[in-house]
Amino acid sequence: MSSNGNEREKQGVLPMTVAAIGVVFGDIGTSPLYSMREAFNGSHPVAANHDNVLGVLSLISWALIIVVTLKYVVFMMRADNRGEGGIMALLALVLRSTTRNTRGRMILMSLGLFGAALFYGDGVITPAISVLSAVEGLEVATPALKPFVIPITILVLIGLFLFQQKGTEMVGALFGPITIIWFAVLALLGIINIVKYPDVLAAFSPGYAVHFFAENSTGGFLVLGAVVLAITGTEALYADMGHFGKKPIRLAWFIYVLPALMLNYFGQGALILHNKDAIQNPFYHMAPEWALYPMVILATMATVIASQAVITGTYSLTRQAIQLGYCPRLEVTHTSESEIGQIYMPWINWVLLAAVIGLVLGFETSSNLAGAYGIAVTGTMAIDTVLAFVLMRQLWHWPLWIALPLLVIFLTIDLSFFSANAIKLFHGGWFPIVVAIALFILLVTWKRGRQLLMERLSPGAIPLEPFIQSVTAHPPTRVPGTAVFLTAASEGVPHALLHNLNHNKVLHERIVLLTVSTSDIPHVPDEERIEIEALGSDFYRAVVRYGFKDDPDVPLALKLSGAKGFKFEMMETSFFLSRQTLIPKVGPGMALWREKLFALMSRNASSATTFFKIPANRVVELGTRIEL
Repeated sequence: MSSNGNEREKQGVLPMTVAAIGVVFGDIGTSPLYSMREAFNGSHPVAANHDNVLGVLSLISWALIIVVTLKYVVFMMRADNRGEGGIMALLALVLRSTTRNTRGRMILMSLGLFGAALFYGDGVITPAISVLSAVEGLEVATPALKPFVIPITILVLIGLFLFQQKGTEMVGALFGPITIIWFAVLALLGIINIVKYPDVLAAFSPGYAVHFFAENSTGGFLVLGAVVLAITGTEALYADMGHFGKKPIRLAWFIYVLPALMLNYFGQGALILHNKDAIQNPFYHMAPEWALYPMVILATMATVIASQAVITGTYSLTRQAIQLGYCPRLEVTHTSESEIGQIYMPWINWVLLAAVIGLVLGFETSSNLAGAYGIAVTGTMAIDTVLAFVLMRQLWHWPLWIALPLLVIFLTIDLSFFSANAIKLFHGGWFPIVVAIALFILLVTWKRGRQLLMERLSPGAIPLEPFIQSVTAHPPTRVPGTAVFLTAASEGVPHALLHNLNHNKVLHERIVLLTVSTSDIPHVPDEERIEIEALGSDFYRAVVRYGFKDDPDVPLALKLSGAKGFKFEMMETSFFLSRQTLIPKVGPGMALWREKLFALMSRNASSATTFFKIPANRVVELGTRIEL
């Protein structure tokens, strides 16, 4: 069992279940604010008659059962990478199982990266639509407050993003219990309205969904674009598995979250059937007039938590992309001394804030934003299904007669939702797609650029064994201390070592060639962190291994080598790094514009000194010019 699993066992299932309710289900828990409303007021509304209301309710309830419950809670959470979930963890698992077919591996890698890029598009929209839809409750209380909705929304969002540097733990401590109350209120409001019109419970029958499609044909299919809003946040169930564990998330969903959501949606349906005027904003009309302002405050707090989950998910996904080599190094700040997963990334934070505020100002209402919402989520869901099918066949070795029906069922549903949302492309849906394409280009350009860089460096590299023999035969001046040369290549003499020898005419008495390697597993145990091999003449090769969720710390890793009889005295150790100046040129490899983009990304990447936590006063940087 992983170390994360042991920690969760110590903390107990009940506390972790409560914590999961407060963090994991924030996004899907705020969907009742706008899902039913959009079905009857959105871009492609249907009439709010008896059959249509029951039909939409049937679609929502069965989407929650099939997509969220069966696909993600039951099935996808089986696809864990040593306890970790999410599309990057899934991609790492799939790539591990498809090492032979290079072309197929490239297609799967591209699919996974595009799914991750779609998650970023969703991450920008979620805070905007969630907080805006909550604050719009002020309009229901009194239309005179309508001009203040956007300014209040922007102030809440600015406060949320400014608070990020304090850490997820503090946000959870302040607002976590609010989510527990939120789901209780959802259930209570639903029960109150269902009692007034209990016949609405007939919508549990899937026959109403079938009848809805038969009666509304194309219009009924397009309503799936609103229905999908009820299942946004399902990726969070999977991605947060590493933080809370399968059992707490499943318990929270079945015992508390799913019943509360079902009751609230059916309560909204009952209200619409009982009071046609409530159709403009059925969620807030469920509450009595005296409770409207408290509901707006509670909903705003709940949407802040929902946004928090997406923001921290974006940080985690970015760090995983950096570790797996798809993204340049960015500044990472740890906000907790005890929990490695709680991080803050300033650059990502401010870019997200600017994009979210731009969305609020550009789209103005949550209904307009709903036109942009859904297409990224459904795209990610479809990619999850394809990757899971490969996993079933290649890693789990499930027979085709089991794997294929699951693929067909889940992919049919995913593509139906995606197709219904594709019509939103010209009503705001273009935004997450543009964001995803831009990020996909950045991810694949960085990955390909690093490969090209290694190819350019390899032909000029001097083989290590003859070099050590030459040093042994004609020893240069050796000075006291240890020199650690960081190199991405496991073979050949590092350029920084050659430059140091050519210019300074000396070598340290102990030379360590250090390569940092990231495995396709979440965490590498400390006892497996570092391996050191003696090469002769006081030359050593060291390999430091990290998982894609580990926090790189080279000095700490070197200290661990003391248990293997190889001690480092940090004050007697110098770290030599090679800083490359990249020169784009026309030729084989990448298009010139991509080479220029890669060079720009490389120049703006965080330094290896900061990223690997190497003391700045122990670092020597030597420059190299390389033509791509």
